[in-house]
Amino acid sequence: MTTAAPTGPAGHGDVAALSPEERAAEYRRRGWWRDETFLDDLRRQARERPHKLAVAGRRIAESRTDTLDYAELRCLTDRFALALLDLGVRRGDFVAVQLPNRWEMVALMFACMRVGAVICPLSPVCPESELRHRLGLTGARVCVTLPQWSGTPLAEIVTGLKDELPLLEQVLVVDGPAPEGALSFHDHFVATDREEHRSGDLDGLALTADEPFVVLFTSGTTGESKGVLHSQNTVHSAVRGYVDAFGAGDDWVAAVSTPLVHYSGFAQGVLAGVLLGGTVAFQDLRMNDALPDLVERYGATLLYGPPATLADVAAAQRAEKRDTSSLRHVVIGSAPVLAELAAEVHDTLGARAHSLWGMSENGPVTMTRPADPDDWAAHSNGRAIDAMETRIDPSGLDGESDFVGRLKVRGASLALGYHRRAEAFAAELDADGWFDTGDLARDDGQGGIRIVGRARDAIVRDGLVAPMTELEALIGSHPKAVEAAVVGLPSTAHPGGTAICAVVVPAGDATPSLDDLRTRLRESGQDPRFLPDRLELLPALPKTLTGKVRKAELRQRYSAPSV
Repeated sequence: MTTAAPTGPAGHGDVAALSPEERAAEYRRRGWWRDETFLDDLRRQARERPHKLAVAGRRIAESRTDTLDYAELRCLTDRFALALLDLGVRRGDFVAVQLPNRWEMVALMFACMRVGAVICPLSPVCPESELRHRLGLTGARVCVTLPQWSGTPLAEIVTGLKDELPLLEQVLVVDGPAPEGALSFHDHFVATDREEHRSGDLDGLALTADEPFVVLFTSGTTGESKGVLHSQNTVHSAVRGYVDAFGAGDDWVAAVSTPLVHYSGFAQGVLAGVLLGGTVAFQDLRMNDALPDLVERYGATLLYGPPATLADVAAAQRAEKRDTSSLRHVVIGSAPVLAELAAEVHDTLGARAHSLWGMSENGPVTMTRPADPDDWAAHSNGRAIDAMETRIDPSGLDGESDFVGRLKVRGASLALGYHRRAEAFAAELDADGWFDTGDLARDDGQGGIRIVGRARDAIVRDGLVAPMTELEALIGSHPKAVEAAVVGLPSTAHPGGTAICAVVVPAGDATPSLDDLRTRLRESGQDPRFLPDRLELLPALPKTLTGKVRKAELRQRYSAPSV
């Protein structure tokens, strides 16, 4: 197999050959990077459209929605920034925010930019060991959290870590009593009006476009999670490419189903909305059947989520029709878009499905476009945005006829690095700036890519690499399954010494058989060589905080000398 030609706009190679300073200047010339920041975007929107809805945060349990217009969001940005100053936060400090999808997260994002701090979004569903690791790695000075989440006493846990983490000085608690050693977020941040007389205290503190401004943690499937450090420019180039792919303007209304602590919610949701002067709507609990209500209420033009979420949305819409006529695009990330899901989305929501591929280190890199054939999302993860390019290198796994290789990317959206793990980031880069994503992909025949799976999880038979992501999507969409993972297990009884094992979460009392799954794959046109040899059932798949399946754990659990 030969190395595939890079995909992306002409001239990328010339940029890669430049020095870092020259490259930054060229990125600016092309509009991928800029001197303005997202804080400048907020100020502009507050000036030009002060009373336009910026954020709608639905509180499911309380049956209410918190809203902020652009004038309110700017006011709270200054108020929160001054509150951070009063807590001792200084330029370059890290501020950890452990919240679900709430309006406070949005105001804190911009407040950190305003005071010159780096925000560290953390999931409320974070084991104590991982929380200790992330707070310790960043040296966060402040942590904003909740009293509890899903029965876990978050505020007590974070406060208890202060003795172990000497840099963690303050813990603020949102929506509830603060334990000893913590402060009330509402009293310190919301109820105290500081901005009217002290705005001068913030002069000269705001982050520039090229400084670190956010650290987003990876899934940590093979060890401790890594903190991906981004500047506003590395994120801007990705967000700009994302919205431009859909021809978006200030009428953009995004309904975001993913957490704001992840890249998709943080950047493709909040920052894209503020960049355009649009609206972002979200809800604090994962209740997918309520998302059509969100679309109807705010006239969403775009809905983003993983396949399972969109399948739930389509089912809810079929059961109880809501007005979703405002929807123009349904963007599906994190897994392949099956043809039947794309058709169901169109039939129930009236919008076209698009496929997107990205990662925390780059944001959205490839996506299908409105100009592509109607069914293209079911065949491709799309082509690169203007600021990025992709390349498929030989993997050493397959034969010459398969053309599956390691996916590498480079461009203006590549992160600054891993925080305090520079050597790990450098290990993934070559001399020409290509970043090894760890994914396997094939060329889609139209200048884009189709993701096959993770290189470390590859299964090879007769010189062909099994299409892991497609197999998992097809098995997981079986009527008797909720989701599935496919792993290779040592076996002397199967080709290549590997048995293909499907690990399935059954749908209630309905349990699929191995024959059921094999029939499903045959009918979908999959190569018979990749039909599963073995079926295992689990009540839930082991996952990381970002929802990635821990396949190493599954392989260890089910491995045997022979099957």
